[in-house]
Amino acid sequence: MKLVGKINREIYKCIAEDITTDEVIITDERIEHIKERHPDDYERYYSYLSCIITAPDYIIKANKPNTGVVLKEIQENGEKFKLVLRIKIENDPAEYRNSIISFWKIGEQTWKKTLKNKKILYKQK
Repeated sequence: MKLVGKINREIYKCIAEDITTDEVIITDERIEHIKERHPDDYERYYSYLSCIITAPDYIIKANKPNTGVVLKEIQENGEKFKLVLRIKIENDPAEYRNSIISFWKIGEQTWKKTLKNKKILYKQK
C-alpha cells in the first residue's frame, strides 16, 4: 500500500458528503491490475497521480457508490488521464481508505465522449 496524496474534501464531497479522511492510497493489488489492463501506464505516469487527485479537471459519476471518475489533463504535455477513486465514508470498515481503483491514459475522443455522455459532478473553475 502506497500513500499517493491528499484530496480536498470540499471538491470531493460531490461524491460523498461524509468523507472521513483526505489521504489517498493505492494497493499493490490495484497496481498489478493497472499494469495488467493498461501496460506501461503505471510506470510512465505514476508521478501524475498526486496531481490528478489534488487538482481534478472533472469528477464524473461512477457506476458504484462512493466512487468517482476523475479526469485530468496534464498541461505541460497535453496528455489526459482517467482515474477511478473510491472515497471512504463514515459507515465503511475502519481499515478502508480513499483508494485508487484504476488509472490510465486516455485519448481526446474518450475524453470528449465521457464528458458528453456521463454525469459531471464537479468541474474545475
